[in-house]
Amino acid sequence: MTGGQLMSEATRRLGPFWTMTRSQVYRELPALAEVGYVRVGKPGPRASVPYTISASGKRAFAKWINEESGIGQLRDPVALRTAFAHHMTPSALSDMYKDAIEYHNEALNDVKNRAKDLAADDAGAATAMDFAIGYHKAAITWLKSRQK
Repeated sequence: MTGGQLMSEATRRLGPFWTMTRSQVYRELPALAEVGYVRVGKPGPRASVPYTISASGKRAFAKWINEESGIGQLRDPVALRTAFAHHMTPSALSDMYKDAIEYHNEALNDVKNRAKDLAADDAGAATAMDFAIGYHKAAITWLKSRQK
């Protein structure tokens, strides 16, 4: 796959619970090639470069995926601003919660649809979507409890 194809697939399968940027993908691919985890193919149209995972890359992935995962880090800008809500105007605070509820409702619907689409051919990715579904539901519940 090319960097663009990898980004598209990663967004489809992981986007609702794992953020990444195109620049990260394009920066990492040459680094992975340098250590032998992927092989670089012949450039195609518009100088797109396909990459293929190598046997060494498959071994490295298998090692990584089976290691202890560690704990995730939560960084939510609405929760952060809520910690300093006494510095906000009531209108700004209300608007922030309203906007966040709207965002999480839209994201929840999107994730539910993605989970349905993935269910037939990628049970693991569909199951991982349950995390994103639960996150958005919890965020909506918390945000609604903040509204006055």
